[in-house]
Amino acid sequence: MGAECHYEVAQAAYIKVVLHALKHRASPVGGLLVGRLPEDNASTVQIADAIPLTHSQIGLLPSLELALIQVEEHFGAEGFSVVGYYHANERYDDAELGNAAKKIGDHIFRYFPRAALLMLDNKRLEGLLKGKGRDLVVQLYTRDSSKSWHQAGSDGSSQMTIKEPSANVLLLDYISSEKWQDIVDFDDHLDDISKDWLNPDLFK
Repeated sequence: MGAECHYEVAQAAYIKVVLHALKHRASPVGGLLVGRLPEDNASTVQIADAIPLTHSQIGLLPSLELALIQVEEHFGAEGFSVVGYYHANERYDDAELGNAAKKIGDHIFRYFPRAALLMLDNKRLEGLLKGKGRDLVVQLYTRDSSKSWHQAGSDGSSQMTIKEPSANVLLLDYISSEKWQDIVDFDDHLDDISKDWLNPDLFK
């Protein structure tokens, strides 16, 4: 499906994925990716934002449907829809894309056939924090015609770029100021509805 597809991730979406994972280092985390296919370039999926969902054991949560509806309602007016899911594993040494994340990806794929799964790469993140690496700290997975999720780029197919090349520099600034403490996910919102899981003021 995504043989020539390119995924352009906005800096804010990329940073939110990492901050969410850093806030809940002892838990798996996941969230929705919001974006669109531009009318003038149907081979590029623009991922504009990341919406933190959960920091508990991830399955097809009852709250997932609720979150999907609310996200579609909120972002639909801006011309965006849910285009994927992101996930970070609980264990540092676990680099496998688990079944729960794949199931959620499959669910989104039914509505958006170019759906993306972004997976946090803990080893790359550690390298970045230690000043030893400059690589992006997320990996892109896409679903092929056999309904399997594969890491993109390994076969020269789908590719991912961050829209702003200095994203890792800004990310390190946010990490050093412990910005991850401010991020709110849907779980937090369900516990305390005064917390806004759309995080409108996170980067202000």
